[in-house]
Amino acid sequence: MSVSILEVQHITKEFPGVKALDDVSFSVRQNEVHALVGENGAGKSTLMKILNGNYIRDAGTILFDGEAVEIKNPKEAKKLGISIIFQELNLVPQLSVAENIYMDRLPKKGLLVDWPKLYSDTKAALARIGYDLDPKLPTQELSVAQKQMLELARALSYENTKLVLMDEPTATLTNQECKVLFEVIHRLKEQGITVIYISHRLEELFEVCDRLTILRDGKYEGTMAIEEATVDSITAKMIGREITEKFPKRDKGCVTPQEMLRVENLGRQGIFEDISFTLYQGEVLGLAGLVGAGRTEIARAIFGIDYRDSGDIYIKGKKVTIKDPAQAIDKGICYLSEDRKTEGLMGTLPVKWNITIANLAKVLRAGLLNTKKENEVADATIKTMNIKTPTRNQIAFNLSGGNQQKVVVGKWLNTEVDVFIFDEPTRGIDVGAKYEIYLLINELVEQGKSVIMISSELPEIMGMSDRLLVVRGGRIAAEFDADDMTAQDFITNAI
Repeated sequence: MSVSILEVQHITKEFPGVKALDDVSFSVRQNEVHALVGENGAGKSTLMKILNGNYIRDAGTILFDGEAVEIKNPKEAKKLGISIIFQELNLVPQLSVAENIYMDRLPKKGLLVDWPKLYSDTKAALARIGYDLDPKLPTQELSVAQKQMLELARALSYENTKLVLMDEPTATLTNQECKVLFEVIHRLKEQGITVIYISHRLEELFEVCDRLTILRDGKYEGTMAIEEATVDSITAKMIGREITEKFPKRDKGCVTPQEMLRVENLGRQGIFEDISFTLYQGEVLGLAGLVGAGRTEIARAIFGIDYRDSGDIYIKGKKVTIKDPAQAIDKGICYLSEDRKTEGLMGTLPVKWNITIANLAKVLRAGLLNTKKENEVADATIKTMNIKTPTRNQIAFNLSGGNQQKVVVGKWLNTEVDVFIFDEPTRGIDVGAKYEIYLLINELVEQGKSVIMISSELPEIMGMSDRLLVVRGGRIAAEFDADDMTAQDFITNAI
């Protein structure tokens, strides 16, 4: 049996009102890719931050390379040989590729930066993962996939790196970009590097991982070899129950001939053109397409975030003017951005403020904030959305990704909108939270609301939509009833 490079024994960590980790013990073998899975809030990221020195454990022991260690900060973690890649990329856009990799240890010649050595070292760090980037290139010009590789190169640029922690590395990558990352991870194994891999995309674990450990509600639920596992068996252990349907059934009779939203000939030069479609009451209309096809840009233009050069928007048959989000909300449209952290949440503010901000009139009395009413609205939303938070006053960024998403959705439920635009609503959240979002979408349309759904996961958008528009190159390339569309239809029209 392989020697363990890492053992966590009886690790416990508490925050005010919640026990994030409760007596967790398991081991990771040398030179393996070990998946760590669980629902949002299961404790995965908390454990990773303990191993990286961002958090100090309350109890328990960490053995690394056979010795008990204290990891009080990230610098000590790197000294031991542990590096982490967070889900939220931690790069400085204005700096170059080389400067981002070596920003904390720029090579010097006297008092000045030794630029030739910096660029040479950068090329070597990138070559280690089989990737090629211009060291002088500004990071802000890189794609998301390139930035992910840059983070990986930085993690491995420390000479003694033995263990790399990857938190949702594929959350924002396309399928092809994921394959490139998997090839890099296999290359790391060949170099003797061990990887702990966190992902909500359970299917990909079978492509890249050797074993997996499951956490649920901060507790250890078991470790198994990947060949002994199935998606269904992992899911059942993660959430404590079996999900018999991946996409909950919905009464197709919800859709009525009532026109809720119509756009005609929407265009923005160089981005999209001639966009025309109708959304009906009780309908889930899917916008399918490859990343970069223009789906998000179309949604942002409808909501008034981005300008459009041409086209008209109609609400319930009446032409309306929408030049900014406030006008869109006033006309009954809301937009849940794919980037919830920067565009959907006020992350440093309490959950209750995030829930009530979109409709302050609901919690005002004589122009002043009615704290009692605000608390009632927040508590009702937390209960309805099953948001896992110790209190309504918890800071939003302290919640797990899935619970942050529920807060964003809950915010819009407190408004009077009829049209919901969901842009990648399940990105970065676990299978249990996904199912709850699906149930919520079904509930909305059953109430007579209408939904436009954008998703890069083809099974998801096919499983949840009544009708699908395939977007390619900024134009609508095809329209299908969801029951009639196949994966081949999508590929034929999207590429």
